[in-house]
Amino acid sequence: MADTSRSGLAASPAAGGEGRYALDDLLTLMAVLRDPEAGCPWDLRQRWETIVPHTLEEAYEVADAIERQAFDELPGELGDLLFQVIYYSQFGREEGRFDFDDVVHTLTAKMLRRHPHVFPDGTLASRRSDGELPESEIKARWEALKAEERAARGAEPVAASALDDVPVTLPALSRAAKLSKRAASQGFDWPDERGVIDKIREELGEVEAALAEGDREHAQSEIGDLLFATVNLARRLGCDPEQQLRGTNARFESRFRHVERELVAAGLTPVTASLETMEAHWQAAKRREREVDQD
Repeated sequence: MADTSRSGLAASPAAGGEGRYALDDLLTLMAVLRDPEAGCPWDLRQRWETIVPHTLEEAYEVADAIERQAFDELPGELGDLLFQVIYYSQFGREEGRFDFDDVVHTLTAKMLRRHPHVFPDGTLASRRSDGELPESEIKARWEALKAEERAARGAEPVAASALDDVPVTLPALSRAAKLSKRAASQGFDWPDERGVIDKIREELGEVEAALAEGDREHAQSEIGDLLFATVNLARRLGCDPEQQLRGTNARFESRFRHVERELVAAGLTPVTASLETMEAHWQAAKRREREVDQD
């Protein structure tokens, strides 16, 4: 049987049915699930790449719970997300690459290094005593430290790019936001929001021109440029485009469900109702939202 213990691990009271479980219990549970003789068949089949979709799903479920302010659900959702980290740590331990302790150490060391305005000596024992730094200076230091880390990971003799560690697996909208933010940090940006709005109009005009020419393939490409320009406007306004679009999706869903309910009450469906009727119900849903917000 594989070793399912951790160095110095003692069973928590919860292991005997009392008290609360602790982090070591979770690490032991993961090791048992992956035990070749006594583990779970499903867990034993998993590999690095098969867990990735679950990790992304769990992250979105955390975001969804927060946006719905379903804080009673949040401990469970955060636990599911933490379990993904435990999974990867177990893979690393089995392959002799790293373990959960390495993850904790690496993260703590990185955060200490990136917060010299809080921990000037780079240790948890140190504290600042000369007052707060301006937020602009804190942000500049943070970006500079991250740039140094990216440069340290760059392969010689090729110079590291500011875009090197923007994950390609991010949702396209989130990745666009990160790419544009990184480029802007290097001075590649518009001087103000007006410039971005002009760019959006330019890209929309190119979509319209392509459609007027009957070139739908070109129009599709220009839509990508239009979306990217819109992401830049969101960045300039200080909001997350992914989060804003999720909010719009939620409002659209709520309004359309209202339209459906009203049509059913009138013996209609979206297929049989006129566009004018559906638009009237849509506007009614919007008015209801405004009234709720005012209350």
